[in-house]
Amino acid sequence: MDNIVDSLNKAYEKFVIASADVLESKESAGGLKASLTDAALENFKEKWELFRVACDQAEEFVESVKQRIGSECLVDEATGLTTTTTGGGGSNSGQSVGAATSLPPISAVRLEQMSRAVRWLVLELQRGSGGAAAGSVHSPRFSEDSTQ
Repeated sequence: MDNIVDSLNKAYEKFVIASADVLESKESAGGLKASLTDAALENFKEKWELFRVACDQAEEFVESVKQRIGSECLVDEATGLTTTTTGGGGSNSGQSVGAATSLPPISAVRLEQMSRAVRWLVLELQRGSGGAAAGSVHSPRFSEDSTQ
């Protein structure tokens, strides 16, 4: 994560410097079109693109961490590994989420299969296939479905 932050910071600093160079070259040219200004603008454009790439990489990293944390929380909740906390002082009550909701815990493998199926269906819907509504899209089968 430090590398991503450093990369984003360096790209931003170079972008700001390129912005200042454009303004300085325009001022020194007296508002006339000059090759120095053109070069500064090209450098500015390059630094802008590099900054956008760094922002995209940072955003992808944040999204992947959010998904990983969310998946871990789902698995913990579904398997009953998390404990609920009480409002008074934040001490653990010792009850698992599965016991608190009286739902049996789901295996982590089963949860991951269901998560993939949901992601797959969302991607299909985003592509605009429309087949899910018509029933022509077949969702992936879960290994436990065939045994029930």
